[in-house]
Amino acid sequence: MMNGVVSIRNKNGEEKVKIERPGGSSSPIWSIAWNPSKDEHNDILAVADWGQKLSFYQLSGKQIGKDRTLTYDPCCVSYFSKGEYIVMGGSDKQASLYTKDGVRLGTIGEQNSWVWTCRVKPDSNFVVLGCQDGTIACYQLIFSTVHGLYKDRYAYRDSMTDVIVQHLITEQKVRIKCRELVKKIAIYRNRLAIQLPEKILIYELYSDDSSDMHYRIKEKICRKFECNLLVVCSQHIILCQEKRLQCLSFTSVREKEWVMESLIRYIKVIGGPPGREGLLVGLKNGAILKIFVDNPFPITLLKLSTSVRCLDMSASRNKLAVVDEHNTLLVYDINSKELLFQEPNANSVAWNTQCEDMLCFSGNGYLNIKASNFPVHQQKMQGFMVGYNGSKIFCLHVYSMSAVEVPQSAPMYQYLERKMFKEAYQIACLGVTDSDWRDLATEALEGLDFDTAKKAFIRIRDLRYLELINSIEERKKRGENDNELFLADVYAYQGKFHEAAKLYKRTGQESRALSMYTDLRMFEYAKEFVGVTDPKSSRILMTKQADWAKSSKEPRAAAEMYLSAGEHLKAIDIIGEHGWADMLIDIARKLDKAEREPLAKCAFYFKKLKHHGYASETYSKMGDLQALVQLHVETRHWDEAFSLVEKHSQFKNDVFVPYAQWLAENDRFEEAQKAFHKAGRQNEAVKVLEQLTHNAVVENRFNDAGYYYWMLSMQCLDIARESEEQRDKMLKKFERFQHLAELYHVYRSIQRYTDEPFSSHMPETLFNICRFLLNNLTKDIPPGISKVNTLYALAKQSGKLGAYKLARYSYEKLQDLHIPSRFQESIELGSLTVRSKPFHDSEDLIEGMMCYRCSTNNPLLNNQGSVCINCRQPFIYSSSSYEVLPLVQFYLEDGIGDEEAVSLIDLEVPHTDQRDARWQDMDNELQALRMDDGFDDAEEDPFTAKMSFEQGGSNFVPVKVSRLVLRSMSRRDVLIKRWPRPLKWEYFRSLLPDVSITMCPTCFKMFHSEDYELLVLQHNCCPYCRRPIDEPN
Repeated sequence: MMNGVVSIRNKNGEEKVKIERPGGSSSPIWSIAWNPSKDEHNDILAVADWGQKLSFYQLSGKQIGKDRTLTYDPCCVSYFSKGEYIVMGGSDKQASLYTKDGVRLGTIGEQNSWVWTCRVKPDSNFVVLGCQDGTIACYQLIFSTVHGLYKDRYAYRDSMTDVIVQHLITEQKVRIKCRELVKKIAIYRNRLAIQLPEKILIYELYSDDSSDMHYRIKEKICRKFECNLLVVCSQHIILCQEKRLQCLSFTSVREKEWVMESLIRYIKVIGGPPGREGLLVGLKNGAILKIFVDNPFPITLLKLSTSVRCLDMSASRNKLAVVDEHNTLLVYDINSKELLFQEPNANSVAWNTQCEDMLCFSGNGYLNIKASNFPVHQQKMQGFMVGYNGSKIFCLHVYSMSAVEVPQSAPMYQYLERKMFKEAYQIACLGVTDSDWRDLATEALEGLDFDTAKKAFIRIRDLRYLELINSIEERKKRGENDNELFLADVYAYQGKFHEAAKLYKRTGQESRALSMYTDLRMFEYAKEFVGVTDPKSSRILMTKQADWAKSSKEPRAAAEMYLSAGEHLKAIDIIGEHGWADMLIDIARKLDKAEREPLAKCAFYFKKLKHHGYASETYSKMGDLQALVQLHVETRHWDEAFSLVEKHSQFKNDVFVPYAQWLAENDRFEEAQKAFHKAGRQNEAVKVLEQLTHNAVVENRFNDAGYYYWMLSMQCLDIARESEEQRDKMLKKFERFQHLAELYHVYRSIQRYTDEPFSSHMPETLFNICRFLLNNLTKDIPPGISKVNTLYALAKQSGKLGAYKLARYSYEKLQDLHIPSRFQESIELGSLTVRSKPFHDSEDLIEGMMCYRCSTNNPLLNNQGSVCINCRQPFIYSSSSYEVLPLVQFYLEDGIGDEEAVSLIDLEVPHTDQRDARWQDMDNELQALRMDDGFDDAEEDPFTAKMSFEQGGSNFVPVKVSRLVLRSMSRRDVLIKRWPRPLKWEYFRSLLPDVSITMCPTCFKMFHSEDYELLVLQHNCCPYCRRPIDEPN
């Protein structure tokens, strides 16, 4: 409206948005137009007012950007049909072209009066103007392509004001917004020059990275230039104006100027050091010049008769390609000026930047690739070819540049046909398929160009052929130079076997041909090749045929072939692996005993197949006793092994050590010990037992622990007997282990009482066991034995049997120990209950602890151990009920041996003679050791007299007897512990002959006879040493 207001209404005429221009009525709005573009996010309205402003608004009324100032009063605004450009006209009597953002690009046409209206023909570049004087004018707009290319970087104009730089290999693009009309673009290495109406901008890359796409402004040349062509170098820009070339520095200083004799048609930078680049210039009169930026004198390369359209120089600067105005491609040698070849129908040309002899040119809708002087290879392509890098050809079609991947197969095969393998390889490196590489490799190999073949096979990773080439190269180094032989190997690898065989025969290498045929299982061909004259070769063939039969899963046929070829070992391997024992024993029986290796292999397979008899027969045939012994041991045929050891004692260790280990593994430790003894391996026996003992203690199997300690003690005794050096050490160990064996044996009953709900022992037995254990426990309590359990059991049994004083003592001792929670309540209750009882022990119990030597009643618990507090005589206990037995140990006087002592005891002397002898003996005693005032009893036993001792002495005085006393003893009253050497025998006299006592002949433990018989019936063996009842003494 005239008042500067824009009103936006719906179809019913209702106002939705009102836009007020700042100038009000001084800025009447003369023209508005909606942007027809469908790509815009918002609807955009262009508003032109006579305040000489152009503005843009969204539908909401919000202004986009700032007002654009005009230099005239606008009368009309019109968008192109896609909304990319605006046409405006008015009081300046011309129509102007603007971008959609309002940037003026230029004048479309000038008129003689105001332009009142303008319209753009839909989907075209035609513009029609209407003027005040009634004139109508129609213009066609032509938008030329403004672009530049250097190797793989392409820069082009977009939307008239932007420059897009595209990396043709990586397909990356970057947009540079100039906000002015872009007139010219030039690109070179890391430089980009953009000419705008009033200035030239020079950009550079941030880094030297070949894929970097970040440009920044390096320089601005704020001058207006008129030129046909623009070229940029590292430090200069080159302006071309018809015949004149001007070189300017980036600071706008004109450094050089060249004036040509004719119009410049083509100009190109061909590289060079910074500040000294070379330019290739083509003129309309056909002259081709080379100009260096730092040289004022152009160099004439060639002079053609026709005008130049396109130029390029090869990578090594030796060849020049020219397209003239008749579309003919001419290729010259620069040095000799000689025309090498020419091709018709070309409009552009480019040399390959990576290969000297390859170029491509486009024309008539075809792309033409030419290598060296071979025929041209053609393929269809739309567009205009502008660059050639490796296998990529850069093609400009209308406005878009693309990199087309072109396989280089055709030129490669052209080189291969002429056996030019190195040149073919160079072409292949530009880009060919895997099959092309294989063809190149194969052709080069057959042409004996091993270097090229090797490189090509490396490309396709063919290790087979690489190994072949490697072996040929090694042979060449060793001095082989027979090319026919090398070619034969190549043919063999390629599967051309008959040709290879012929070449092998020609070079005198028949064995190789034979080996080839047999490896390929072509036995018929091999037989033909060998003929019937050579028996050795025939046998080799037979063996190889057998190898093949074996690998092709015909083992029986293979075995028979090996046997007929005399290859017994291979035949035995096949038969053994398939378990054909009958066939194997036939071979073993036929073989001579001198053929040890085949026989040993037969025996090995018999062992593997568990045919013990056949293996034994084979080893016997070989006379290999060591292997036979090992066989019996491995198969656990101990009887045969023992019978062999009886004849050949040198194998004792080889049999008894594994036998002992096997017995130990099967829990037969007594037999294992005997076997270790027979093998002379006491240390191993001890180690096994020590480990078993430790395990038994850890697992609370105290009965087993006691038994193992007893076995250990006997083992130590055996070692002491056999080794003088270790005797003292082993005897100490014997005593210690005997003591531990007894402790663990008795503790088992206590452990069962405390851990199990029921006990098989009478209270008196448990009472005796606890007292025995506590009397014998030293400061170092053995592992696994609990003093708490022992005192707890003793306290409970004491309470039951009336030993209240001992019970109270036990409970008090328990207070000093760490008590498990399960006993806590019971102990506290018992401790309280026992205080209500009398503070003394039952007389019957005290009488049970009478010393049979001095008749002293001993306390129930004794700090001094299991000895009499008066005479220090050790108590002898029953190993079942642990009551004190009526036995007194006596010792022999010096000079009396064990055999003599036994023979004297065995003499049954009449009673009267015995008395006389005793009196006589006593008379002798009176002279030497008179200790009594007289004899109260005429019938006194001489042994009883010997039991007397000095009262109050702190040292133990043993009972020593003479020959006379021994003769007076009855055999049934004497018990003898017949210890093996180096221990001495121990003698015990029963003072109550009516009490029947039995001693185990193995462990020498004493029992009440009734108890022993009962326990033996229960366990079928001694309860202590587990000696079976049927075993002889």
